[in-house]
Amino acid sequence: MTEFYGDHPALDLMNTVVQGEETWHTDADVMAWLAEAGERGAATAPGKPGELLAAARALRETIRAAVSARKAGTKIDVKALNAALEHARRHMVLVEESGDGLSLQAQYAADTPQQLLAPLAEAAAHLLATADFTLVRKCEDHACTLWFLDRTKSHRRRWCSMALCGNRNKVAAFRQRQQDA
Repeated sequence: MTEFYGDHPALDLMNTVVQGEETWHTDADVMAWLAEAGERGAATAPGKPGELLAAARALRETIRAAVSARKAGTKIDVKALNAALEHARRHMVLVEESGDGLSLQAQYAADTPQQLLAPLAEAAAHLLATADFTLVRKCEDHACTLWFLDRTKSHRRRWCSMALCGNRNKVAAFRQRQQDA
């Protein structure tokens, strides 16, 4: 089961490379990740074998470059992300909720790998255009490569996960204090 620490779909997409290790090796891996991420789409991978994997990896690296540039305060090359956005074909549908409620939801075409990934491209574009990038952070653990959007009330989140990096670093700091005492 995949863990999602990014608190944003675009950052979770970037986090599919963990400490330099690729987590996607097949189209099925990408489809499983999309399902776990709650992305709607095709039941099977569209396109030729390997095409979804290549498109997902390319989008991930496009988003990584854009987020890194935005975080560093440098100019973002928007061409690649705009090319990914061009594939989005969507329409809105009104959905009846339980009781008398209604909601408006976007329905995306998923006939090609690029169309299947279009909601993630849109999420990345929204992040780049509207997020407060002081709250987009890389985990402070020196060995960790994961990014997250700090949605905590105090905006003092430092770790991808307190259960992983946070605990490891707090235990290490405690041991260091004990040795120094």
